[in-house]
Amino acid sequence: MEWWIILIIVLGSLLLLGIIFAVWWISTYNKLVRMENDVDEGYSTMDVYMKKRYDLIPNLVETVKGYAKHEKSALEDVMKARYSCMTANDPAEKAKNENWLAGTLKSLFAVAENYPELKANQNYMEMMNSLQNIETEIANSRKYYNGAVKAYNNKRETFPSNIVAKHYKFEEKVLFAIEDLSQRNAPKVEF
Repeated sequence: MEWWIILIIVLGSLLLLGIIFAVWWISTYNKLVRMENDVDEGYSTMDVYMKKRYDLIPNLVETVKGYAKHEKSALEDVMKARYSCMTANDPAEKAKNENWLAGTLKSLFAVAENYPELKANQNYMEMMNSLQNIETEIANSRKYYNGAVKAYNNKRETFPSNIVAKHYKFEEKVLFAIEDLSQRNAPKVEF
């Protein structure tokens, strides 16, 4: 073989390797963008359901307030927690505040348990059913969001896609998790 044929083969091989690398780089970048968008979509969906809950809470508090006037601190705590959730700026802060809201709602429900006439109120029962449906939707959207975050973070942190992620500064996303360990325990049921 002549030297120019060897040179063409070497240059052709290098060009082919360069094309393969460029295609891999572009596809990895595009995959990270799609996964980041899935995380954003999951958070946005979860946020919509949480907004529905935030809109329902003042009505629920007002209904309970009508029956339990001396339970002012529990009602105020619920409203403070609601406000902190609505003004949270990032998923980590929102998750922390959501855990606080869940705790204050439990105390509100405990207050309501002490008032049988409240539990018999049709308006209260409808709001509780709505809240239960919204909580189910929030739980489902949290599952989707956390799954999207896990897939994105795995792609972002594993080799060789972590090279592309570092180059374009794809940042780690935070899971929406329960921080209060007491919320992880199953409720105790007694008859």
